[in-house]
Amino acid sequence: MGKSKVLVKVHPEGKYVVDIGKNIDITKITPSTRVALRNDSYVLHLILPSKVDPLVNLMKVEKVPDSTYDMIGGLDQQIKEIKEVIELPIKHPELFESLGIAQPKGVLLYGPPGTGKTLLARAVAHHTDCTFIRVSGSELVQKYIGEGSRMVRELFVMAREHAPSIIFMDEIDSIGSARIESGSGNGDSEVQRT
Repeated sequence: MGKSKVLVKVHPEGKYVVDIGKNIDITKITPSTRVALRNDSYVLHLILPSKVDPLVNLMKVEKVPDSTYDMIGGLDQQIKEIKEVIELPIKHPELFESLGIAQPKGVLLYGPPGTGKTLLARAVAHHTDCTFIRVSGSELVQKYIGEGSRMVRELFVMAREHAPSIIFMDEIDSIGSARIESGSGNGDSEVQRT
């Protein structure tokens, strides 16, 4: 709208053109930015953080983990493969573009507990300077319809805010079960939708 006014949507009232407070950096205001208005004058006086479910905010977020490949023993082949699939596209995307190859979006690390899956993912985040977001699959399972899928969407919103980022979903088997027909109503149907 200009240097001193913006259009804001106020629920449930409607849309208003409002003045921007002197302490607000206008370059930080983009479409869909959450803001606070003064009750008395409707002047924009605060930029709010994006709305994310508190349960999503509790998920483990590390700016850049301190784990390195040197800390991992006995997984030389797996380290080589994960470097090719995850690290190379992040550090050198031009290689994939020049070959016309789509960059991989993720990998599935599997194995019994204690075999280095989490440490390997943290090391990749360290070597690519990515934020490491760790979430347990069981945290995404909610009893009420739509809650689990909403949390997944908000998880990806949070990942974009901390970009570049790596999302590590531990215990993915808790949400990746086979579909079953059941009338038990015990929350299993929400797991299938997530």
